Amino acid sequence: MTGPSQTSQTSQRSQAKEFRRQALLSAAAALFAAEGYHRVSLEDLGAAAGVSGPAVYRHFAGKQAVLGALLLSVSQDLLSGGRSVVAASGDAATALERLVAFHVDFALSRPDVIRVQDQDFSNLATADQSEVRMLQRSYVELWVEVLAALHAGTESAELRLRAHATFGLINSTPHSVRGHGRPMAAKRARPLLESMALAALLAPAAGAVTDQG
Repeated sequence: MTGPSQTSQTSQRSQAKEFRRQALLSAAAALFAAEGYHRVSLEDLGAAAGVSGPAVYRHFAGKQAVLGALLLSVSQDLLSGGRSVVAASGDAATALERLVAFHVDFALSRPDVIRVQDQDFSNLATADQSEVRMLQRSYVELWVEVLAALHAGTESAELRLRAHATFGLINSTPHSVRGHGRPMAAKRARPLLESMALAALLAPAAGAVTDQG
């Protein structure tokens, strides 16, 4: 029979293991973004996370597994977070505003992960590539459903284009916005990104603008 002290010790060990796992993923995001996947070794990851290189194998099967866990967890977080945002919104306009704010916050707080996704997606195992793509498609469709309520009669292909274009706008900006060689403060960048994204998502189609002229 397991006593209270044994249960507590097991819980503490589990928490410590999860803490080290998350530390390795955080280190991987920073190192892969700065150096590129192929230039980072398991020893580098371990050193950055405060463990030995061989100790990494207690948490991941290898470097490719680290990359997979990193990008899968981010895609899962985006999808689950986006769904929560929509579920908590009373109407489509509010849902869109909150989705934009949610994605802007992600881009500003996790720029390293965005860079890793852009430059190292091809280094994922085939199964992980498929799962990441599936999660990302589901995230896009979440936006498309909200946009469909605001652009009645618009084809899904156009709504997907709006969503993808907006992701490109938001995701690229944290890397490029600079002021005197330093990153723009998030409190200044956030409202600008949100207003630009909403303008793009809500703008009338080109044909609609022409018809009104």
